[in-house]
Amino acid sequence: MMSREHRAESVLRIGGVASIPSVLRGLGCDPREVLGEAGIDPALFDDPENRIPFARLGELLAFCVARTGCKHFGLLVGQGGGASSLGLVGFLALHSPDVESALRTLVRYLHHHDRGAVPTLAIVEGSAALGYAIYQPRIAASEQIVDGALAVGCNIMRRLCGREWQASEVLFAHRAPQEIAPFRRFFRSPLRFDAEQNALVFSSEWLRKPLSGADPELHRLLQKQIDTLEARYGGDFPHQVQRVLHGAVLTGRAVAPEVAALFSMHSRTLNRRLQAAGSSFRQLADASRYEIARQMLEDSAMTVSEIAAALNYADASAFSRAFARWSGKPPRRWRAERQIGAMSGR
Repeated sequence: MMSREHRAESVLRIGGVASIPSVLRGLGCDPREVLGEAGIDPALFDDPENRIPFARLGELLAFCVARTGCKHFGLLVGQGGGASSLGLVGFLALHSPDVESALRTLVRYLHHHDRGAVPTLAIVEGSAALGYAIYQPRIAASEQIVDGALAVGCNIMRRLCGREWQASEVLFAHRAPQEIAPFRRFFRSPLRFDAEQNALVFSSEWLRKPLSGADPELHRLLQKQIDTLEARYGGDFPHQVQRVLHGAVLTGRAVAPEVAALFSMHSRTLNRRLQAAGSSFRQLADASRYEIARQMLEDSAMTVSEIAAALNYADASAFSRAFARWSGKPPRRWRAERQIGAMSGR
């Protein structure tokens, strides 16, 4: 039986990155040799249900980039993934009645596949954004993980909607890579780096598209399996709320009533359960905003004003006061010190 400690650990099913050996091979490297040098047992990739710590995945991708010299290694890995690589969660999505139901399934249950990040779905004025935000702090090669995740998301959308689907824009919260051509070839859409989030943006009209081949009875059986996993391995309640809040902050929906609705409960019930667990909604929301702010300051070239707007603060000064309260330093000073530290560590 899985222990409570293992339940809370940020891990990823190996099925989501199962193409790492084939990508290494395609770049002229011996996968067993490279994985061995990185301290990874090649047998880990024999079963898609095996798990790898999320932080360890980041280290592995950073090693592969250095070893191969391929700066878009994560993108190549993601191109080999899709709904089926997400295991039970992916199959549940494929047998949903329509595209919106499929994507909401991914948002609600992806933590059974990936415990280091959260997906989001925001729908505003005829536009939908399927996003991905790394939840665990200080992950090596985070931009490689993001590139791979967006590639997987793109493959999923093409599977759900057909090959004619195309994003109106692909957003990356990290700086532009030195070589953009591989990204343009794969996504075939306008790209924007240093964005406020990582997301595939597309017309919300696609959300109403029925899924051909969806089996309602199989969906019912798969949902039953997911419900069993939720009851057994869902993690403690504050941890579940924290995970949801990370995505809610990015979509401007980090308010108790909306988060409570995702758990099919009233906001008063949500607050009571958090209080009983020694936490509060405000504490968790602030922790999420702080973590996202740090990631934006460290991984992107967004200005403090742009970050303040992305996190729904009234202005840059309000955000700066909040950040100073969390970290003990204003955001510009925090970013400068991190940049100096990174340069001295080279």
